[in-house]
Amino acid sequence: MGKTPVVGGKARESGRIVAKPIECTDRQTLQGFIRETVVAGATVYTDGHRSYHGLKHYFHSEVNHSVGEYVKLMAHTNGIESFWALFKRSFHGTFHKIGKKHLHRYVTEFTGKNNIRGQDTISQMSYIANGMVGKKLRYADLAKPPNNLE
Repeated sequence: MGKTPVVGGKARESGRIVAKPIECTDRQTLQGFIRETVVAGATVYTDGHRSYHGLKHYFHSEVNHSVGEYVKLMAHTNGIESFWALFKRSFHGTFHKIGKKHLHRYVTEFTGKNNIRGQDTISQMSYIANGMVGKKLRYADLAKPPNNLE
């Protein structure tokens, strides 16, 4: 099984991260993610991935990492790249293995941690506890493989 791609974006003013696993990095998927998470007319900064080309209803500026370009005027992807670095470090340092079946849970955990990091400890704990109300993950559901995996 190959690596499952994850797409994400970071709002520059609020610092809020939105991310999720995706099946592929084609134009329909990546531009669909932008349409779902970004208000039309906003400025979107991306890397030079060809699937972002032709992005409609947004001001789009990109940096081309493959030619050593990481900042171009206001265009850069440093905020989301920093998030990915922390996510990958936690994978190697804490979890060691993240399977496709539960990848969405890890991504949700890390985006959530990022999005409440400016709050005090009590507020963070309250937010997390309130988010668990009415939710359960039974061991049987956790341990059985999904239909699309071996």
